[in-house]
Amino acid sequence: MDLQLQEKKAFISGSTQGIGYAIAAGLAAEGASVVLNGRDATRLDAAVDRLRTEHPNAEISGVAADFSNAEDVARLIDSLGEVDILVNNVGLFGLANFASVTDEDWARYFEVNVMSGVRLSRGLLGGMLERGWGRVVFISSESGVNVPANMVHYGMTKAAMLAVGNGLAKLTRGTSVTVNTVLGGPTFSDGVAASVAAVADAQSLPVDTMKNAIIAENHTTLLERFIDPAEIAHLVTYLASPLSSATNGAALRADGGVLTAML
Repeated sequence: MDLQLQEKKAFISGSTQGIGYAIAAGLAAEGASVVLNGRDATRLDAAVDRLRTEHPNAEISGVAADFSNAEDVARLIDSLGEVDILVNNVGLFGLANFASVTDEDWARYFEVNVMSGVRLSRGLLGGMLERGWGRVVFISSESGVNVPANMVHYGMTKAAMLAVGNGLAKLTRGTSVTVNTVLGGPTFSDGVAASVAAVADAQSLPVDTMKNAIIAENHTTLLERFIDPAEIAHLVTYLASPLSSATNGAALRADGGVLTAML
């Protein structure tokens, strides 16, 4: 299937690894011009080089920015120029006892996970509306609907992303611009893989054994395995395409069946 993404320019926040990188790779494979992003310039350059090697015919570049810094985000937006596809993926993730999460932690999670998408959308959505075409995709989580007790601070931000995406979609009425949100489930991203490896090493267990034990504790996943980042990227790539024109203001699940309710 041709997703008709040639000559489209995409920016993916937080895309040097994990889900963000998989999305960038999916878009590049479909012919889109892709701008990667990360905080660390060295890691960003390495990701750009890797993606160029994997997709030598694609136009790949990168812009470093720290989404906890509003001025850095403003500089980033000014440097991007016209963007057709915005994927709001960057985010902080972490387990924590509710009582131990400080005001500063709450503010930091909100600043990065929520305000990143607010600022990028505010800077780029208007241009999409003026040019008559565009796609904005928020990468949320099933944790934004079924908030875990040990990640209340994280779940709050993912719920807020759903609200922002829903509201922004209403600004696109009667246009060829869409705003949608993807709810991912337990995904074996680079960060999760590193955490699993560390726990496995501490308990002198094989990584696969620890990986299977962790996912077995999630009794709601219908997949009964971790999701691969590419599986999230497949849905995002479709939503970024002109072929998804009838999907707007939606919250779409790529959660492996963790959320089993009909609505």
